[in-house]
Amino acid sequence: MIELEDVSELRDPIMIAAFEGWNDAGEAATAAIEHLIEVWDAEPIAAIDPEDYYDFQVNRPHVVVEDGKRRISWPTTRILLASSTLLGRDIILVQGVEPSTRWRSFTIELIEYARQIGVTTFVMLGALLADVPHTRPIFITATSEHEDVIHRLDLETSKYEGATGIVGVLADAAGQADLPSLSCWAAVPHYASGTPSPKATLGLITKLEELLNLTIPHGDLPELSRVWEDTVDELAQSDDEVAEYVHSLEKAQDTADLPEASGEAIAREFERYLRLRTEEPPAG
Repeated sequence: MIELEDVSELRDPIMIAAFEGWNDAGEAATAAIEHLIEVWDAEPIAAIDPEDYYDFQVNRPHVVVEDGKRRISWPTTRILLASSTLLGRDIILVQGVEPSTRWRSFTIELIEYARQIGVTTFVMLGALLADVPHTRPIFITATSEHEDVIHRLDLETSKYEGATGIVGVLADAAGQADLPSLSCWAAVPHYASGTPSPKATLGLITKLEELLNLTIPHGDLPELSRVWEDTVDELAQSDDEVAEYVHSLEKAQDTADLPEASGEAIAREFERYLRLRTEEPPAG
């Protein structure tokens, strides 16, 4: 862990994390972290040394120009602090890229840092592809394996079994460390996965408000969500098969007793998504 600045004693801190890659359909989870960084003016306090965890041929460094000077920006996991009297508590934001290697060491390092600075709740954000219509509210499911969190927030445990990403590994590590934690997942329509989904990002932000009893400025997310939905509408209307498929999803959701909103249903969609991903042939 690279310390960027000393951190004084924090006020009942919550850690919220999201990672680019497998856990980030429609870039919804990482966009939620970026939104929180912006609206809360979060400042970097630490970073994980990328040399230990990233394959730079997979996640290449970038050349950036700042104040007329060129420098290398390395893919890594940044840790930022949002501290404001309006929040009533301190928020630690983790903005990262899913590691290429040594996941167990990575999770141990992050969990130990969370315990070191006194984090009381660890929230992990993710997004998955699912058979859901873009015209309806984005399904957000929240689960936890920690008994106190389950009872306090009226959550379910996850029923999912199968391949997982860094979010799942961190959830398990938090549980083993007895660090209260929960995971929030947004279900992104798989036929609209080619572009970022601000509607799913807004859904995650709204869920965080509910779970953490915070007011989070939405900024331009509502307008971006409307534009995204209009754009996907145009796509659907230009293709009869897509339009028919979307209509069938809408009908199934509207006529059913909202089974898609249950944790088990989202877990099934997640399992299907992960299964398809693991069955994909390697690139090249």
